Amino acid sequence: MGDSALAVEVRGERGKGAARRLRAAGRIPGVVYGPAKESVAISLDPSVLERIIKKSTAGLNTLIDLEGAAEVSGRTVLVKDLQREPVYGDLVHADLYELDQTKRVRVSVPIHLTGTPVGVTMGGLLDHALRAIEVDCLARSIPDEFVVDVSALEQGHSLHVSDLVLPEGVEAHTSLELSVVSVVAPKEEEEVVVEEELAEGEEAAGEEAKAEGDEAEGESKDS
Repeated sequence: MGDSALAVEVRGERGKGAARRLRAAGRIPGVVYGPAKESVAISLDPSVLERIIKKSTAGLNTLIDLEGAAEVSGRTVLVKDLQREPVYGDLVHADLYELDQTKRVRVSVPIHLTGTPVGVTMGGLLDHALRAIEVDCLARSIPDEFVVDVSALEQGHSLHVSDLVLPEGVEAHTSLELSVVSVVAPKEEEEVVVEEELAEGEEAAGEEAKAEGDEAEGESKDS
């Protein structure tokens, strides 16, 4: 059983014209697919799907039970992909992946940071490089998120995927060597150093040119 229910209808028509008619009626096209099963074209109410995703702490990893159409009723799915209208962000298509709850599934789980790093209080900058990682686990073991306390992170230090504490039965698919979060030196300091080096270089070049000019002038007088 999933965490929420979504009513769907099987659709016979396909193509852009059929999709426009569905959207005019307040529905969107979608597809249900899974391992060793044929895909089923469906339609659904986008506002209901949006509400399920927003209300659940699991977000896109919410387990959803399909209702309505006999061809897919009772199946438990995950939202695999959502297509949105580029200007207003309205849903225009949904891909729903049917789960075999006895087998492992690969999903993306967000990373949430807590605390203020020591390095930031000392003037450093927080660089949150990786905001989600892919993991393999059973459907019922999918974490809502990974909470990472960065309070002890000093300037110049990083936390990597290998530092995350994963629940039992959950394995990281993302490379363990990737940096999740770092505290780095402010860019202003680097820019000041570069500017000072350039200024010193220009000053040295100017003095060298002046010296060569004086030397040339002296030789001219001697001749």
